[in-house]
Amino acid sequence: MNDNSSKVDAAGDAEPGHGPRDAGLVKLAIGAIGIVFGDIGTSPIYAFRETFAGHHVLAPDPLHIYGVLSLIFWSMMIVVTLKYVTIIMRADNKGEGGSLALLALINRRSEGPRRWTKGIVLLGVFATALFYGDSMITPAISVLSAVEGLETVNRSFTPWVIPIAIAILIALFAIQGRGTAKVGMLFGPVMLLYFATIAVLGIIHVVQMPTILAALNPYHAIRFFAVDGVRAFLAMGSVVLAVTGAEALYADMGHFGRNPIRVSWMSFVLPALMLNYLGQGAMLLSLDSAAALHAVTNPFFFLAPEMLRLPLTLLAVAATVIASQAVISGAFSVTQQAIQLGFVPRLRILHTSASAAGQIYIPVVNWALMIMVIVLVLTFRSSTNLAAAYGIAVTGAMLIDTVLIGVVLFHLWRWNRLAAGLLVAMFLAVDLAYFAANLTKVPEGGWVPLLIGLIAFTLLTTWARGRKLMIDRMNEASMPVQVFIKSAANSATRVPGTAVFMTTTPDGIPHALLHNLKHNKVLHERIVLLTVRIEDVPYVDADKRNDLDDLGSGFYRLILRFGFMQEVNVPASLTQLEGCGPMFKMMDTSFFLARQTLLASSRPGMAVWREKLFAWMLRNAESAMEFFKLPTNRVVELGSQVEI
Repeated sequence: MNDNSSKVDAAGDAEPGHGPRDAGLVKLAIGAIGIVFGDIGTSPIYAFRETFAGHHVLAPDPLHIYGVLSLIFWSMMIVVTLKYVTIIMRADNKGEGGSLALLALINRRSEGPRRWTKGIVLLGVFATALFYGDSMITPAISVLSAVEGLETVNRSFTPWVIPIAIAILIALFAIQGRGTAKVGMLFGPVMLLYFATIAVLGIIHVVQMPTILAALNPYHAIRFFAVDGVRAFLAMGSVVLAVTGAEALYADMGHFGRNPIRVSWMSFVLPALMLNYLGQGAMLLSLDSAAALHAVTNPFFFLAPEMLRLPLTLLAVAATVIASQAVISGAFSVTQQAIQLGFVPRLRILHTSASAAGQIYIPVVNWALMIMVIVLVLTFRSSTNLAAAYGIAVTGAMLIDTVLIGVVLFHLWRWNRLAAGLLVAMFLAVDLAYFAANLTKVPEGGWVPLLIGLIAFTLLTTWARGRKLMIDRMNEASMPVQVFIKSAANSATRVPGTAVFMTTTPDGIPHALLHNLKHNKVLHERIVLLTVRIEDVPYVDADKRNDLDDLGSGFYRLILRFGFMQEVNVPASLTQLEGCGPMFKMMDTSFFLARQTLLASSRPGMAVWREKLFAWMLRNAESAMEFFKLPTNRVVELGSQVEI
């Protein structure tokens, strides 16, 4: 059913015969705890609190406490354990996960006419757009909620919460350019300590009130709805905060493989989270009504004795920084995928580690995220206010993932229609309920991720559409290759060396070649018409990289294929090329690029304002020279104007 890359198998996504005792699997499972579970792992800091003391207040009485805990547990079981860990993580694209990887898998594996593909593509792109909204809110709410723990130590810390949170966030974004490999070595041990601590704090209170374990019975969730239906529905808008970060399990699958993430979740993370939530509930039930009303304002920190609240706050801050780091790294990774798949213009991508190809840094994304995160902190000023904005992006993305996995179940895996239908219907019912509950928070801040998602969606689709229109317009004026070779090869003067003309389409003659011949009236001895093609798989093996065609008269058509997770290095690929005459030497090779200037016009295609937006994005995109790693002193750019 799945295409598993050797990378993932080698990384420890063990065959069924290899148990969790395998040392490599255990090592990767611990590594996954440090990277993958930061977002969902820091949810206990604010999720339970927001359900009771958020925008829709609940009384901390047995009906509501048992009901909320039951909702949290079964949400984790259905959304995280069944939907993501058991089902969606099987839908890997050569080992990689995430909405864009899933979208590429659907496009690659679809058979027959693709009547539904355009709508599916738009859904996948919108899920990616919502991810950017999520990646701005997650660092803000996580770090702010942890720093607010200082208020449980001493109320005099209150005026310092926002300045401390902003300072931490600025420092976090400032170190991205230097790479996080050395600091990353601490992520696993810190998160292990964090999960062990919150589990122990929960156990202390559960032991004092073991009857709280009855909350795992779904009866209490059903009774909550039966007795207090409206409040139960509104509470779902905050309960969903307990499963935020479920998408990260799928998106980060390429780094660790499925089995290590499953082992970490089932054996350690899920028990630790539920013990903590149960402990928060048991603590509130053990208090009188006045004390419970005070404790419910920050139950996570009140689990600890007063003398341990400061260390707990510091540990929570460290955990939220790690969670934020994972989200930021995820934003870089998603942006790289979007660039390669043609939804985002070329951006400057720096590799911060010589050994780990996945550790990248995209400056424009980093600083844009930092500015937006700080604006959110200064605007909303508390994690409670931010919680209103948080859920809508998460539930929207989860809903889209359910639609995409439905396509996979029915069209790719061809499951039994009844079984697949019942499963998808259950997921849709849960996701729609959470999404509807969060729609009630749109006026209170839920509009923020929707606005961010809409802007990102507009940029992504404008670039993809504009790029297609531009290529189509250029192809209209292209000349057939054989016609050009017959007419020009014999009449033009040939000069020593190699000329590589880069073109987006493998058909016709590139505009740069036509312009070069028109103005310089010469042709090189060896001319390579080069197209770089990004495939719908994360990695392309070296033996499948080149597709070379000898056109005669010293002309060659070359297609270089890369995966959407690979770095594109044209010179390195050319030096390994065989069957194209002498070996390529960069000092004897000239690269010719066409630089288009777009003219907005009333021709059918896109609205004029979108054409102007596309032209602005094209002007600000990184040059092909830098993106393809071309030697700076061997590049010639030839300009042309194109109407779209």
